[in-house]
Parts: sequence; structure tokens; C-alpha cells
Amino acid sequence: MGEMVKGSVIFQGTDHIDQWNKVIEILGTPSLEFMNRLMETVRNYVMNKPQYPGVSFTELFPDWAFPSESEQDKVKTVQARDLLSKMLVIDPESRISVEEALHHPYIHVWYDPAEADAPPPQISDKQLEEREHTIEQWKELIYDEVMDWEERNKNGLMKEDCSDVASGSASQSSSANDISSMSTEHTLASDTDSSSIDTLTGPLDESQ
Repeated sequence: MGEMVKGSVIFQGTDHIDQWNKVIEILGTPSLEFMNRLMETVRNYVMNKPQYPGVSFTELFPDWAFPSESEQDKVKTVQARDLLSKMLVIDPESRISVEEALHHPYIHVWYDPAEADAPPPQISDKQLEEREHTIEQWKELIYDEVMDWEERNKNGLMKEDCSDVASGSASQSSSANDISSMSTEHTLASDTDSSSIDTLTGPLDESQ
């Protein structure tokens, strides 16, 4: 969520150690209570680093990163920043829970108990996870899926509706082909004798 708001990576480390450094530089050095729960080697590494106060969330997520066309937008900005400050917490025991986040003022307007408590969706394509694509191909596939969803949502079409439309289009296309074939056969019949018609009928049937 934070990266979508900023439009950039927040903790962009060159490796897992450098990424940890970026985390504590931005979020601040975690509490001693948290560090006591770490492995000794990790704890020693963190404790030997300088103490970082962290970056304020107002600085990390400035107002310009949010819509601000109305007073309501400004209220939403404060709420969004507050939610981010509760989610971006190093110590998981101090981090906001999923249930709490769903009831946060910024999220709660979209909260639907039937949706939140629904069973996980079934993957229609079991081979989805087995597909091999490059990162760029995955980006294109995700982008195409989002654009397809937006187009269907804008037109008020669901997947089954699209299937019906496609089926109808296929039927119309088939009917058009039948008419075209009949027209072609009629033309051939008018321009040739009966023996040549017998010769041509076979290939026409195969092409249909």
C-alpha cells in the first residue's frame, strides 16, 4: 500500500542485510524487547548499528502523494497515513492485525463481512502456478487482467456475461459463414456446369 501511494520502493536494499538496514533507517531502531527475541547474531548486528529515530510518516508519505481536491480527501489522507503507520511496524506483536485493519476508518467504508469471511477463491486454472514466464511477461499478464476487469466493470459485464456475448458473436459469425458459403455455392452453380459443381463441392465442404 505504501509503495502504491509513493509510486516507488520503500525499502530498496541491494541484499537482505542492506534491506534490513533500510528498514531500521526508515522505521527506526526497534525496541530492546523486540531485539531480545531475535537470534543472537542478528541481535548483536542490530545493536552494533547506530540508533535510528526513523522517518516521520508525514515525511515518508507527504500530502502531495494523496488526492487533495476536497476536505474529505484531506481526512482520508490523515486516515491512510495513520493506517500505514500501524502496518509498517517492525515488531509483529505491535503491528496492527488484519482484523483491526479491516475495521480501520480508512478501510471500513469498503468492509463487507460476507466478502471478508468468504472462503478463499478456487483457482480455475490449476496450472497457473506452474507456468514459466519472465518478470516482464508476468507484468503484461497482470496489466492485461486489470485492464480487462476495468473494461468489464465499466460496461457492467461480468465474466459469464462476456462468455454469453462471445457465444452469441460466435453464433452470428457461424451464421454469417453459412450465408457466405451459400452465396459462394450459388455463384458457382450459376457460372459452371453440373460436372464442375460436383468437382468443386468437395473442397468447399472441407473449408467449412
